[in-house]
Amino acid sequence: MLLYKRVDVMSTHAEDLKLRLMTIELLRTAKKQYTYRELSGKTGLPVTVLSRYAKGHVLPNTERARLLSQTLSKMVGLHVELRHRIAFNKDGYFDNTHIIGDFNLLKQAAHHALATFAGKRVTKVLTAAVDGIPLATMVANSLGVNLIIAKWTKEVGVPAFIEETYVLKNSGVTMTLYLPKDAIKRRDSILIIDDMIKTGETQAALVNLVRKARAEISGVYALISVGNEWQQKINLPRGCPVEVVTKLRAREGS
Repeated sequence: MLLYKRVDVMSTHAEDLKLRLMTIELLRTAKKQYTYRELSGKTGLPVTVLSRYAKGHVLPNTERARLLSQTLSKMVGLHVELRHRIAFNKDGYFDNTHIIGDFNLLKQAAHHALATFAGKRVTKVLTAAVDGIPLATMVANSLGVNLIIAKWTKEVGVPAFIEETYVLKNSGVTMTLYLPKDAIKRRDSILIIDDMIKTGETQAALVNLVRKARAEISGVYALISVGNEWQQKINLPRGCPVEVVTKLRAREGS
């Protein structure tokens, strides 16, 4: 009984620490758009206190972190920031540089993924080159597991590969993803990560690579999706969780 209580206490402390660290990331993101004086007016905290938090000199206590997080999430939360940075051109494409290159934003996403898949068995994170790599790296680090990257070319020195070939929608272009054969074991439970899901072909290919390795799919996590058509294409196992932070209507990305 004492052991169980000790584990519960450790778990509670860990969750509190995650909340406090997530709050600091939110504050640092907010600092890019607001002055300390503006943030002080919105949060009710002195400029000196906010400055010490943002610079990492001290962490807010759990209760203050909870209240501060609630305020900041409405201003610069993950969903808010993603929507703010998405701007499609006339051809239906957008520049994701300010998303996949923002360290603080990716850390927020990694914390969100950790909270979303807490309790799920995840042994490895899988993504496709190249834009999904920054997010997948952060998530893998947050979960404390290894990262696997499916690539578009075979690497010299790798003796054998699992591969998946598919045709890009409305293009007639054939693509192939390659994964080192020993990268995924049968006992693995794989979390598939990507920055954006639009047509679903790439994510479906990643799912098929996991199936070919006879491993388990623990879930799919993405920052942005466009429309709903991709959901049928991926063909995940029943009950497999899918988490998308920001969902756009099809016409927004067309």
